[in-house]
Amino acid sequence: MQPQTRLTLAGQQTDSSYNSIVPPIYQCATFRFEDVGLTKGYDYSRSGNPTRRALEEVLADLEGGADAVATTSGMAAVSTVLALFDHGIHVICAHDCYGGTERLLSLLARQGKLEVSFVDLRDLQAVEAAIRPNTRLIWVETPSNPLLRIVDLDALCRFAKAHDLLVVVDNTFLSPLQQRPMDFGADIVVYSTTKYLNGHSDVIGGAVIVRTGELNEQLQFVANAHGTIAGPFDCWLVLRGLKTLPVRIRQHEHNAMAVARFLAQHPNVERVFYPGLPSHEGHEIAARQQKGFGGMVSFTVKGGLEAVHHILRSTRVFTLAESLGGVESLIEHPATMSHASMRPEQREAAGITDNLIRLSVGIEATDDLIADLEQALAYEPATVAA
Repeated sequence: MQPQTRLTLAGQQTDSSYNSIVPPIYQCATFRFEDVGLTKGYDYSRSGNPTRRALEEVLADLEGGADAVATTSGMAAVSTVLALFDHGIHVICAHDCYGGTERLLSLLARQGKLEVSFVDLRDLQAVEAAIRPNTRLIWVETPSNPLLRIVDLDALCRFAKAHDLLVVVDNTFLSPLQQRPMDFGADIVVYSTTKYLNGHSDVIGGAVIVRTGELNEQLQFVANAHGTIAGPFDCWLVLRGLKTLPVRIRQHEHNAMAVARFLAQHPNVERVFYPGLPSHEGHEIAARQQKGFGGMVSFTVKGGLEAVHHILRSTRVFTLAESLGGVESLIEHPATMSHASMRPEQREAAGITDNLIRLSVGIEATDDLIADLEQALAYEPATVAA
């Protein structure tokens, strides 16, 4: 069956007692034993819960992985993956990654728990130059946050395999419906399920999907030991959100393409970052490895920081808020919001400038979104700067 059908049916087999169409929420901490040493498959919800299991099975199936763990947040997913490795490893990470990922990796590096190099992963020569004897994994975002840079997953995964390195891909900006990194050789895929997978801005969650049974044994042990697992109600919300993911994704992308094209011709916009535009660096790779271009658009504006503040204060449909992937459209300023924790020199190296704005384009009427941006961008750069 196609993913859209599988998602519609997701979780229907969870309730063997009453055959409810909607999977039940097993909101319990512990389970009664049938006899000494005998259970029905669950004993304590940190180790396993039927609602969480239903979500994990759906995600593993969609991603083409061996298994999955649903976690308390996207950052809990990142932490769980890093906990799979021994003390003192070296990580090569995308230089323009999410600010929270950079913050955690830099913290662990300062604590002496690992070493990290932030590298432009589009440049395999730079990646090769960064390899050390203790390098164990490459951490990828494609499209990246917030500049939507595209990494050639096929080339990078073949490179990693040749150097005996694991590849971890944060696929949050897309979904398994738009990109399946394991099809190109990725070993681990992580998500903030808060974003597109849930899609309604009413849950904090994450997920880790692994390629092999060996990795899964390690993943299940680490998630249980660290207690980074998601609660039943949060898993139920993500399951519910997944059922509408295919139709939501189509509208997100339709609107994002229209917004990107509008911004590209506006006189107060310097540059637009959207993989769906032929002018976007990496467009051809994205078209080859993705089944869609997503709902995220970033752009730089004329007039500097004053212009940015004017736009952020002027939108009425786009809400000034962090996060992304919900049905509602959001606008944010990476330098002071999503990537504020990044060191200034790290932001500069990644190209995250002060005049950069990031949009999470929702599912509202297309004309309303464009009209909102049009009125917010109706300023004279010299007047705003003054």
